[in-house]
Amino acid sequence: MKKIFLRSFYQLLFAICLVNVQSVYAQSAMNPNRINEMVARFKNDVRGPYKDIRWFCTDGSVRQPKDPCPERIGPGQQHARYKDEVVSLAQSNHIFLGQILAYTTNEELWDVTHNHSRLKQYQLDKYLRLVDNGWINQKGQYYRGALQVEDEEARGISFYKWLLAKDELLEREFYFIRQTLKDVPHNGDDNIAQQMRSESKVVSDQYTPFMDLRTKIHSQPEVSDIQKVIDFKNKHQQVLTVDLSKKINALVVTMQTFFKPLDIQALLDSSNLVQGTALGDKVLAFSKGLDVNKTPSYLVNETAQLLFEIREGLLLEKRPLARLQLLDISLKLEELLFKNASLWEPTTVTGQLEKICALTTASVGAGYLELWEWEQISGALSQYGQEKLSLAELTTILETARAAVEWSAAMVKANYQEIIDVYTTFEPKAYAFIDDRIRGSIALHLGESVGELGNFIAKESALTNKVLDIANQSTFRGLNPGYAFGELVVVDGSSEDIEVSSDKIYIFQRSPSDLKPVAGIATVAEGNMVSHVQLLARNLGIPNAALSDGNLQSLKKYDGDRVFYAVSNKGNVILKPESEMTAEERALFVKKERNTDKIEVPIEKIQLKNTEVLNMRNVDASDSGALCGPKAANLGQLKKMFPDQVVEGLVIPFGIFRDHMDQRMPGQSVSYWEFLNAMFAEAERMINTAVPEPEVENYQLLQLETLRNAIKQMPLKEDFMVQLDKSFKQVLGADFGDIPVFLRSDTNMEDLKEFTGAGLNLTLFNVLDKEKILNGIKEVWASPYTERSFKWRQKYLLNPENVFPSILVIPSVDVDYSGVLITKGINSGNEEDLTIAFSRGAGGAVDGQSAETYTVYANEGYRLLAPAREPLYNTLPITGGTAKKVANFQTRVVNEKNIREIKNLAKTIRMTLVDETNSDYDGAYDVELGFKDDKLWLFQIRPFVENKKALSSGYLESITPKINTGKEIPLSTKL
Repeated sequence: MKKIFLRSFYQLLFAICLVNVQSVYAQSAMNPNRINEMVARFKNDVRGPYKDIRWFCTDGSVRQPKDPCPERIGPGQQHARYKDEVVSLAQSNHIFLGQILAYTTNEELWDVTHNHSRLKQYQLDKYLRLVDNGWINQKGQYYRGALQVEDEEARGISFYKWLLAKDELLEREFYFIRQTLKDVPHNGDDNIAQQMRSESKVVSDQYTPFMDLRTKIHSQPEVSDIQKVIDFKNKHQQVLTVDLSKKINALVVTMQTFFKPLDIQALLDSSNLVQGTALGDKVLAFSKGLDVNKTPSYLVNETAQLLFEIREGLLLEKRPLARLQLLDISLKLEELLFKNASLWEPTTVTGQLEKICALTTASVGAGYLELWEWEQISGALSQYGQEKLSLAELTTILETARAAVEWSAAMVKANYQEIIDVYTTFEPKAYAFIDDRIRGSIALHLGESVGELGNFIAKESALTNKVLDIANQSTFRGLNPGYAFGELVVVDGSSEDIEVSSDKIYIFQRSPSDLKPVAGIATVAEGNMVSHVQLLARNLGIPNAALSDGNLQSLKKYDGDRVFYAVSNKGNVILKPESEMTAEERALFVKKERNTDKIEVPIEKIQLKNTEVLNMRNVDASDSGALCGPKAANLGQLKKMFPDQVVEGLVIPFGIFRDHMDQRMPGQSVSYWEFLNAMFAEAERMINTAVPEPEVENYQLLQLETLRNAIKQMPLKEDFMVQLDKSFKQVLGADFGDIPVFLRSDTNMEDLKEFTGAGLNLTLFNVLDKEKILNGIKEVWASPYTERSFKWRQKYLLNPENVFPSILVIPSVDVDYSGVLITKGINSGNEEDLTIAFSRGAGGAVDGQSAETYTVYANEGYRLLAPAREPLYNTLPITGGTAKKVANFQTRVVNEKNIREIKNLAKTIRMTLVDETNSDYDGAYDVELGFKDDKLWLFQIRPFVENKKALSSGYLESITPKINTGKEIPLSTKL
């Protein structure tokens, strides 16, 4: 009772502190520079982030440090209070420095309204203290009494007793909860593996010659590394400082602790609540088995299986503290496997497949993969008992195993990237936290085993990558064929603020959401294969590949070099320095005529006299490029074909835009339209007089900025606004301003047979307010003149000046999940298969989210290519705007019924759309759709455009190996 009262008192006290500092500190968010200054100050403050130390008594009184709580009112607790500016930062930025668990309630620490930010910050604080000599407590770590270890540990146990009583949370947040146990004190143990990596990093940061040993410890730690560290110290003793010698000694002690044999029986003995239970008996049997068989293959297989069984059976154990003990056993098992996985060195294909299957099973048990994901891939990974497999079957296993590695790494990023992005704005060292977690996970060993299998299959198939001189090249995989030559730019961090150039090749962690033209691209987080960025790359023949984070790190030394980059039609990747280019490769980049390979958009049939707002029911595919763009025309066509699965809609045609552009432009003596055409005429004159292209482009961009700003302030004509009022009531069934709508830019220069233009112009989500809709119309009209949109059109179209935007206005559908259907198998290469990618919420898959992706086979069945790993998703409130909700990954996005319905939809589209539209198009389609309460809604359809030149390139064909996929390989074959 006293403890409950004390916690309530702390909560009240913290709230009072927040109120008290309000009059001192502004409540607007503190900028990162100020936080950085604060952190630097705390590092040199003997009290760090703390103000003073007090006794907190059970009767609510606060006493001086030398005046403990009297026995008559209970023992109380002694710890520090936060500085006022720390409290203020928590309130203004939701950043919590130097958290004391005894000062924090369960609900505050779990922090559900901020996606568990406080708990993640607690973990990050622990990491930063390890890698930065105490971080904000560099001097404050010696501030005696700031916190009491026994009180922190008791608070950790109390927190987990509260948390682990909740079945739903444990099921939904299994990975995250299990990870927090590595950092939140609750049993006197520490995260020794992380400490070992952190201490080795500190040594190498201070003494560069240690870097090779640090890399070894981070990537493949072995017990023999202890002696290597000792030998290193002896060899360099003469030049090591006293402080550095102490740090190396501490690292040796940590490594000895880490590699100390794990006593499973002792672990079980200390887990009294588990003894005699079904899972406890399995742990006991596991311990006895290891006494008999100590071979690495047996240990890894049995450890992986026990990890999996603990996860599966955890919810059957209802006692929270027993669950806590089982999770602690699970962590120790992962540590055991991590230390011993490298000792299993298969010599045959079957052994390698068995090891990969075991490590993937362990990844599921440790939470890096979800149980339903394992159900989807376990069949492919469990074929090591076969006598032989074809090269195609082995390749499928490799792709599946490689995907498991990527999904595991993505699970770490999905849980922690958001808070890492916040912290790196003021503490760059936070950026390495995710890499540290991945390197300390089973995914490290799984990735190495998959790489070894990849090397074997590459040798058998001749499908080898040739990427400079970096290691583990089998983790490169081509996404879109093409070739490029230019400067290599390696971006290890956020790409959103990077200004890209069309003649450079970029390696990103994640591609920017509004990517401008580039020569080539490769990404660690590929997003999904049907995002707008991926579709543009595929359409325009831009070489595009996926790679591992380790590959990106290896490429950093080549940043700034000029390289040749190619992706073949089968997905093998070439990246070589300019000096090694062949004559044939150099010939690919001989200067061509300006208009070669560009597309001219026909404008003969465009109807600019129509200035009436249209009912979408009255337009169809034949109106594309005439009255409106293809979005509205094709959705009107779908409305005719699937009336119950398409919303009502309005179309603001080209003619209304063109009519408004004839008004006088403010500050100019000409109309908006005349200003635009004068700019293009002047640009043409500059080109004809040999003005350098960058100077011409800069002139155009400045003029377009002037035009864009003027359009946003353009007065709307009265008759147009009257039409909108009337059309909202008659067609959408609600007064203008009473129903939220999407405003979708729909130009005559997108969804062409040879140019998609996907995602280049503006879509405004869920706009409700009347004034915002009117302003939104002008914003959409201005969007074709943004730098990004203009550069893409300028690069690939002959007549980019003839762009005309129409606008599709449709009521919002707050879908449960949404995505894209491509009526061909992108991954399989089969024209009869389907590709689908979905994310939770609205706008799924198209903006590069980590989407749940499948190949749906033409005959029967489907294959999971990737699960969703996007931590947040969009919802569409009836009040307008968008809201974010936290996603969970323990259940799939798309269900079996949805997949059957999508297959039927695709069949209908293939059979009827060409006839319905009198079209000669014979390719695949790109369909945007969503589900609300299991009902399918259609939002867009367009041709799926691939770059025919890239696909038919003689050079790309020459680097594409001819593979005998039917070749059978005995699994007894030596690696």
